[in-house]
Amino acid sequence: MVVAPKSTLGNWMKEIQRFCPVLRAVKFLGNPEERNHIRENLLAPGKFDVCVTSFEMAIKEKTALRRFSWRYIIIDEAHRIKNENSLLSKTMRLFSTNYRLLITGTPLQNNLHELWSLLNFLLPEIFSSAETFDEWFQISGENDQHEVVQQLHKVLRPFLLRRLKSDVEKGLPPKKETILKVGMSEMQKQYYRALLQKDLEVINAGGERKRLLNIAMQLRKCCNHPYLFQGAEPGPPYTTGDHLIENAGIVCTSQYSS
Repeated sequence: MVVAPKSTLGNWMKEIQRFCPVLRAVKFLGNPEERNHIRENLLAPGKFDVCVTSFEMAIKEKTALRRFSWRYIIIDEAHRIKNENSLLSKTMRLFSTNYRLLITGTPLQNNLHELWSLLNFLLPEIFSSAETFDEWFQISGENDQHEVVQQLHKVLRPFLLRRLKSDVEKGLPPKKETILKVGMSEMQKQYYRALLQKDLEVINAGGERKRLLNIAMQLRKCCNHPYLFQGAEPGPPYTTGDHLIENAGIVCTSQYSS
């Protein structure tokens, strides 16, 4: 079973089809009627090899998913279970599985307890006590910090496979950032000038009069898009057209060099 963010489920299905076409993958997602069809016709013993589902579906459909004894449970964006008391973390611990794999590109934020929570999910029989884990790596002074970091690396080495993009793909070109500065549109200049002059008639056109409590925040809103102010956008009816682009300047853009 692969549990991942909803936005990545399509990519997971494509990658399974690309690298393991012999595996029968089922995407467990949809409204109640669609999920009922999947449960009855697709998610049955002998009819599938891999179940790909989202965090939300793992929680909602935990009863159906607990019927199976999973060979592997893979969690993408695994930092989502760094709090062992969260609903997702408790739900994932309910499933019976032989092996567990956590995938995350987000480094831990210097929090030993969050690290223990992930290790406890992987090997609860070894990392059973958070208090004992904290005692192992307790820092009593600045001189001990380097030693604690080295000790942490030794503990994590058997359980962690870390790969950088440069380790995986040697042909990636260096990232190149291009900053394109464009002046404000005429409409933005009008609103920017009115904000500095605290002209409420212009700022609150089409709506109730409101005080400008934070000028800096209002100026930032003006630079993003003048339509953020009530009454600025022509309409109703509100239409999608070139006016959306013409009335707002571009801040910057970045891209990889080709």
